Amino acid sequence: MNNKEFQNALTVKTGLKASEVDNLLHATLETLLEQIKAEKTVSMQGFGSFELRRKAEREMVNPMTKVRTVVPAKFVLAFQTSSVYKEKLKDLPRYE
Repeated sequence: MNNKEFQNALTVKTGLKASEVDNLLHATLETLLEQIKAEKTVSMQGFGSFELRRKAEREMVNPMTKVRTVVPAKFVLAFQTSSVYKEKLKDLPRYE
């Protein structure tokens, strides 16, 4: 599902105009990004939590040349699924 299909599905489910759904999604994502940039955890009850995590500096070795390189520290966005969604996902068929 791409962004446009997602917006259309929300428009049908909520009964809002497409422009209102677009504004709501934009405001939601903008607010989420602002909070993440402020290094705050954003929790959505029944959905999950977003948080910024710091990955430490590490050393890697190129397997072909055996040259060691330092990978600098960085921040990554992490998402933790809520227990409610985890339970709902257990009912999905498994692919092995």
